[in-house]
Amino acid sequence: MALHETQQDMWKRLVGEAAADLVEDGMLIGLGSGSTARAFIQALGQRIQAGLNIAGAVASSQASRDLAASFGILCADLDTYPDLDLYIDGADEIDPRLQLIKGAGGALLHEKVVATVSRKFIVIGDITKQVTQLGHRSPVPVETIPFALTPVRRRLEALGASVQLRQKNGVPFVTESHNFILDCTFPAGISDAPRLDAQLHSIVGVVETGLFLNMAQQAMIAGPEGLHTFHV
Repeated sequence: MALHETQQDMWKRLVGEAAADLVEDGMLIGLGSGSTARAFIQALGQRIQAGLNIAGAVASSQASRDLAASFGILCADLDTYPDLDLYIDGADEIDPRLQLIKGAGGALLHEKVVATVSRKFIVIGDITKQVTQLGHRSPVPVETIPFALTPVRRRLEALGASVQLRQKNGVPFVTESHNFILDCTFPAGISDAPRLDAQLHSIVGVVETGLFLNMAQQAMIAGPEGLHTFHV
C-alpha cells in the first residue's frame, strides 16, 4: 500500500489496474471521469509507457483529458473517433443489474455520450458503490439548461424529489456544456429506474440525467476479498 493510501484508495487502484489490463494494442479507448476513472487512467498511462500502443482516446471531461496528457495519452474528440472499442468509468451507485447513478463529478452528459459510442462499457468501483436499489445513497443528477432552472425544479419536486441546485464555492456549478445540475434525492429510493428516467427526460429543459440504464455490460468491483467481476 502506498504512503497515505486509504483502503478505499487501494481498492480503486486495484480495479483501475485490472481494467487497464483489458486494454489491447490498437484499441480506441473512452476515458471516464472521477476518482476511480483516475486510477484507471494512471494505470493505463503506465502500461503505455511500458509499450502498449493504443490507437487513440476520448476523455469525458477536461480533468481526465489533462490527466491523460500527463501520461502521454493524447485525447481527441468524437469527430475524430466517433466509435470507440472500450469505455471505462466509475459510478456513484451500481445495482445488481448494473444499472448506475453517475454524475457526482458533474460530467454526466459527456460520460453518457462517450458510453453510447463505445462497443463495450465496463463500470469499475469499490464495494461502497454497490447497492441493492438505486437512490438510497446518492442523488440523481439532472443536467438542466439555466433558463429552465425553476420550471424544471418544480416538475422534479412534483415527482417527489428533494431538489438541490449543485453549487461550487458558493455559486451554481456549471458543467462543461454550460448547464446547471439539480441533485434529486428520492426518500424511498428508486423502485422503477426506467420509468423515472423517462419522466425526467420528458421535462422540457432537462438535458440529461445521471441514470445510466442498460448501458454497462460488465462491472469490476474491488473490496476486502479482492476483485470480482459481474456481467449483465
